[in-house]
Amino acid sequence: MLLGALEAGGTKMVMAIGDEKGKIFEQVSIPTNTPSETIPKITSYFKEKHIDALGVGCFGPIDLDRKSKTYGYITSTPKLAWSDYNIVGSLKSALSVPIGFDTDVNASVLGEAIWGSIKDLSSGVYITIGTGIGVGVYLNGSLLHGMLHPEAGHIFMNRHPEDTFKGVCPYHPNCLEGLASGPSIEKRYHTKAYKLQSNEKVWEIEAYYIAQGIVNLILTFSPHKIVLGGGVMKQKQLYPLIRDQVLKLLNGYIKTPQLNDIDNYIVSATLDDKQGILGCLELARLEYYSANCSSF
Repeated sequence: MLLGALEAGGTKMVMAIGDEKGKIFEQVSIPTNTPSETIPKITSYFKEKHIDALGVGCFGPIDLDRKSKTYGYITSTPKLAWSDYNIVGSLKSALSVPIGFDTDVNASVLGEAIWGSIKDLSSGVYITIGTGIGVGVYLNGSLLHGMLHPEAGHIFMNRHPEDTFKGVCPYHPNCLEGLASGPSIEKRYHTKAYKLQSNEKVWEIEAYYIAQGIVNLILTFSPHKIVLGGGVMKQKQLYPLIRDQVLKLLNGYIKTPQLNDIDNYIVSATLDDKQGILGCLELARLEYYSANCSSF
């Protein structure tokens, strides 16, 4: 089976060809410009490959309700050129193949669940901390959807006692993304995060916010594993700080084998940063069988 994968990001579109076993044959990327510029390049690429199905992991918010008139749309995104854009409809019209569709972070948690560190577990959470903060949730063997999809990057934070920074989120003055994303670090300290590696206070404050988000997710979803990815998490000194702060915030309220082995509970992303593309391949596989088979 030949499958297409599209990791649709606000900065770039990553396209790949692979199979149902997670083998990636080729991968390319193009800048994310307007839909009129970008979509024809995407469809031209996949048309030449004669794929059987396409999986799309997309920046959002997006409409995942198949009963909705706007299913497959990018909805209230701050990327205005893509606001209320029917991305699934446009791709399906051009390619005429089944299209699996979900958030980019749900695609990443799916990749980790099928091939990575969440494999063989019934639940897990993937958190990407970079240009923005997004959360993918895998529960009881399925991706979490509801009224919309998880937008836990906007969980509200208690401010660090020494942090007076107002945040970068245009919607919320004290959400996780606004206080702990890559742009928030850069704006707070007037330099790139990688230049602050030796500044202990920077990472103490960063860990404080990330740990709050993780604790909220632990108390809400009770995942078997938490995976951290994205550019900010290349700062490896964050991991012990986050783990220590999570235990401090939980304050002994929850006692599980996973928390007793927290180094293997809160972990870095695996799969060489290809968890999103691999998750898109799985979205394509699932949609292909849903469209063509009564059971699988």
